[in-house]
Amino acid sequence: MLAFKIVLLLVAALANLFFGLAVWQRDLRKTNNISFFALTLSIAGWVAGIAAFLLTKSPETALIWAKIYYFFPLLIAVSLIMFVLTFPNGGRIPRLLLWLLLSGFVSLAIPLVSVNSFVTGEVIYRDWGKEVVLEGFSYSLYALYLLAWYPGALLIMYKKSKTEHGLHKKQARSFFRGFLTTAIFAVTLNLIFPWVGNYRYIWLGPLFTSVFLWSIGYSIVKHRMFDLRLFFARSLAYVFSHGFLIFGYSVVSQMIATHLTPDGQGAEFDPVNVLMIVFAVLSYGYVKRFFDRATNSLFYRDAYDPQFFLDDLNKLLVSTTDIGELLESATTIISENMKPEFAVFGLKESDTSIRRIYGINRESFKEQDIERVRRMTPSVHEKVIATDSLGEEHRDLRAILDRNRIAIIIRLVDDANDTKEGVGYFVLGVKKSGNPYGKQDIQILDIIANELVIATQNALRFEEIQQFNVTLQEKIDRATKQLKHANDKLVALNETKDDFISMASHQLRTPLTAVKGNISMIMDGDFGKVPKTAQDPLGQAYASSERMVGLIADLLNVSRLRTGKFAIQPVASNLDAVVKSELKQLQETAKTRKLTLKYHAPKQFPTLQLDEIKVRQVIMNFIDNAIYYTPAGGHIDVALTHNTKAIEFTVTDSGIGVPRHLQKNLFTKFYRADNAQKMRPDGTGIGLFMAKKVIVASGGSVIFKSREGRGSTFGFTIPLAKIAPAPVAQQS
Repeated sequence: MLAFKIVLLLVAALANLFFGLAVWQRDLRKTNNISFFALTLSIAGWVAGIAAFLLTKSPETALIWAKIYYFFPLLIAVSLIMFVLTFPNGGRIPRLLLWLLLSGFVSLAIPLVSVNSFVTGEVIYRDWGKEVVLEGFSYSLYALYLLAWYPGALLIMYKKSKTEHGLHKKQARSFFRGFLTTAIFAVTLNLIFPWVGNYRYIWLGPLFTSVFLWSIGYSIVKHRMFDLRLFFARSLAYVFSHGFLIFGYSVVSQMIATHLTPDGQGAEFDPVNVLMIVFAVLSYGYVKRFFDRATNSLFYRDAYDPQFFLDDLNKLLVSTTDIGELLESATTIISENMKPEFAVFGLKESDTSIRRIYGINRESFKEQDIERVRRMTPSVHEKVIATDSLGEEHRDLRAILDRNRIAIIIRLVDDANDTKEGVGYFVLGVKKSGNPYGKQDIQILDIIANELVIATQNALRFEEIQQFNVTLQEKIDRATKQLKHANDKLVALNETKDDFISMASHQLRTPLTAVKGNISMIMDGDFGKVPKTAQDPLGQAYASSERMVGLIADLLNVSRLRTGKFAIQPVASNLDAVVKSELKQLQETAKTRKLTLKYHAPKQFPTLQLDEIKVRQVIMNFIDNAIYYTPAGGHIDVALTHNTKAIEFTVTDSGIGVPRHLQKNLFTKFYRADNAQKMRPDGTGIGLFMAKKVIVASGGSVIFKSREGRGSTFGFTIPLAKIAPAPVAQQS
């Protein structure tokens, strides 16, 4: 019976030590981990001390072990208080409380280990075992110290089980219940019973530490306490696989040896042992895999392969730029791996779009909660916000998230310290399995958060460009429609204008012809001799009438061009005679402006098929321009030549010329060079435009050369083949 007690006590001591080391190795510097390790180490020392006391046969040695196992409960009190005060995320211990705790510990521990008669007296042997005689007064002080601090520690943890939130609340509750049960039995069996003289059950109290360890183990598995699930899963798999093989090997080996050897001397049958060892070695891999799967199903029912998870998500993020497809597919991949109750992407509203929601099993959150979360989350300064990890300063945010069953909220921002909103949020509900999000989950989500921010921003920029293109096209279409409407109005107005010009031109020609004819008759003396003083004014009036006739002809031709009625009507024409006729009319004007106008006439010139009226207008326009754009004292040379291939007419002056950068626009409708406008403000810009139209329509081309301030040459050349000359040339 004693051996059985010793084994149970040693197992309990080792279990406590195992738990403490497992927690400590997770973070060697964290106050909470260190204090928990000190607590379990003290419990292990207390349990081992009792086991050694029961096992030893020497009264002196037994008294030493008694001192030891009475010393460790003092350490349990100190480490317990430190643990509950620093749970869950560390914190400072009040100085007064620490001073009271340590001063009491030192006042009891030093005399306990140095004075034989302090707390413990002599060891007495009974028929049921050993018993320590306790010193009444010192033991009372000892008991009161423990009875003060143990309930105090439990009270602190009880309050935290009410005030903490999420996982920390559940962890505090598990710790409180487990340690309360252990403390009730340990204090009763190991503190109060010996105090009243019953020492025979001191071995039973330490066994109830298993309840405490079970509650801690449950909290590790269900509530992520100390984040030791992976460690426990692998440890249990190791223990179960090796225990199974050792037990199986021992039993089967003994059975085979017993039945196959005479007189049951199986222990000496080496071939059987060798075969069993070979079998154990070969089957170890299969057995270990079996227990790995079994422990994973217990500890990691919602496990996934992080690498495959990230690979699948990365393939998606680089394969699409459509924001809807991107977020819906990303939600599906995340949900398939992490298995939350719901997963939702929320993109905040922008200048070009409203707030949008994408996800799996979309939850309907109250608008008030949404707005409050949006205001609160920037102050957390984390991208991945786990509801259970929120501290007391974020109590309101944690309450909202808990109320909506949100376990994780990810801020889609470039920098976790950014106090402004990012492009949106990603929200994960609690896991379907009921398990919390572990450390690996948080790390994976932190990686995903960075990738999602980049992918989402790129997709939104692409969408913005697409929307801009659509908007731009709509604006272009709208502007085009407006422009077309305006153009239709302009065309209608232009038609009205052309109709007016055509009508006015026709109406003006009749009276102008009469004026021109009467002036000509007066100048010819048909109405009597003209005084010399009247001859110049009459000449100018006649020249002006001639120019007006040309202008009206140009206006009519412009109108005909627009309506498509402009046509060349060739007749047999003597171009030399036409030039002389126009020079005769303009000679007086040139003389008045003190210009030398000279005509280099050909000795003979063929009769040609030309539209004489229109070509006459071109010739008159070129000479008239030369007269008006040549300063006084200048000279104008008019030349008409022909050869076997073409005819050529030129007017060369020493006038103001045309600036080089303006020459390209000179033959366009209504265009006039800047220096020409200053020289002759009343010009229309129609003459050169119509001259080019007439010449080109006749099959020829315009001649133009000019240097600003040095004069210009205007003219035209027409191939003879285009104007069908008569076979017999006529004298000019």
